[in-house]
Amino acid sequence: MMSVAARLPWEQAGSKIQEWHRDRLAVVYQLSELRRGFCQFKGGFRCARLRSLLMAGQDEPRDLAALVVPQAGWLERAEDPWEPYRLLDQAGILVGPVAAFLRDLQASGRPETTLRAYAIALLRWFRFLWATGVPWDQATRAEARDFSRWIQIAVKPGRAGGPGDAARAGAVAPWAGVPNPVTGKAPPGSGYAPATVTHSESVLRGFYDFHLETGTGPIVNPFPLARGRRGRAHAHHNPMEPYRGERSGRYRPRLARRAPHHIPEEKFNELFAALGSHRDRALVAFWVSTGARASELLGLSRRDADPGQQLIAVIRKGTRHLQQLPASPDAFVWLRLYQAQMHGLVPAGPDDPLWWTLRRPFRQLAYHAAYRMFHRASASLGANWSLHDLRHLAAYRMTRDPGMPLADVQWILGHAQLTTTQLYLSAPADEVIASVLAYHARIAAGAERSPGAEPPAGLRYRPESLEVLFGRPRDDHP
Repeated sequence: MMSVAARLPWEQAGSKIQEWHRDRLAVVYQLSELRRGFCQFKGGFRCARLRSLLMAGQDEPRDLAALVVPQAGWLERAEDPWEPYRLLDQAGILVGPVAAFLRDLQASGRPETTLRAYAIALLRWFRFLWATGVPWDQATRAEARDFSRWIQIAVKPGRAGGPGDAARAGAVAPWAGVPNPVTGKAPPGSGYAPATVTHSESVLRGFYDFHLETGTGPIVNPFPLARGRRGRAHAHHNPMEPYRGERSGRYRPRLARRAPHHIPEEKFNELFAALGSHRDRALVAFWVSTGARASELLGLSRRDADPGQQLIAVIRKGTRHLQQLPASPDAFVWLRLYQAQMHGLVPAGPDDPLWWTLRRPFRQLAYHAAYRMFHRASASLGANWSLHDLRHLAAYRMTRDPGMPLADVQWILGHAQLTTTQLYLSAPADEVIASVLAYHARIAAGAERSPGAEPPAGLRYRPESLEVLFGRPRDDHP
């Protein structure tokens, strides 16, 4: 009879593994095979007992404070529509499991931006595994747990070969910096953002689910669901009720739901005056009047702008559907001035890009160039607004208009759920602070009545009505 170690997949591959890791994974393999056999019978208690044993023998302490995660491997942008992004290891060799997962995402209709975000999350995970010396298909729940601890506490590494990489090893990321005095937004901290942590957990759990289904990875997902959960989140959701907060992953931290930031009206006028060209003013005017995302507006061609109908046609980020959005007349005025300025300098065919760089050689305006343009204008006012804050301002204006139904705002913004649009109904922090300060000023001036004051005469109940309501005897009752 062949031994268990002889039948293990890493023995067949001939990979070099430490002895303690070999023994640990042999135990996990045996328990996994037992679990597969026992789960064919009824009785969840036995299966639960075996699932709990999968964590036994693999809880060796790992010194995360001394762990150095080098900038090994990189993500390559390929000029191939069939494989737009490729993850390469330290030797420049394509990481096959990641390539197969990205092909599956592409087949399900995910855009290139999603493929890039998933590949970056997987690169972060593979760098952690390379630093710990654990192959990707032999990672257990202990590696997933330690990675989740590391990404929430460690300092983000700098650029490859940077002088501070060695000093960052084992350092603990401090809290985010002091909020900006103009916007109230805290600058990015030196650690990974909570949204990055939750996104990484979702990506890695989906990555191992894919290889679990195809039979090319471990038979137990290292990133489990939350305790007490079986199946996907909101599996039996009633569409007549709001969504409840459900944790889908055990190592997925909770995200605080905050009110969206937007630019105050008086500050927006100063920001608009700080823009340096007709192109920049046209872009900002379209962003703030249509609520389109930055990438959606930058992808327009000349045929997508219809000044006669005051419409632009954008390709939505999530659904990839073409949708027309109404824009303000001022936006088309600035667009016409920009087109007159660039007349004869750039191609003007119907399928040519609408937005170009202002310096030679003229190229289609990319997101990073537009981001830097807006960042310069924002920094000139001492602020740290982002392009997405313009979308928040557009949503804030629409939701504050009593003649604009909330369902129409949802359609304009392209939200899949109405509950996402309802976030803009809450007052921003600056308005709440101003309202409370005004309340305290009225209290100090004596304009507010004390809690024990009598209500106005017009709001009092009649005595005979109270007698009838509480059954008190009346004096004129016989």
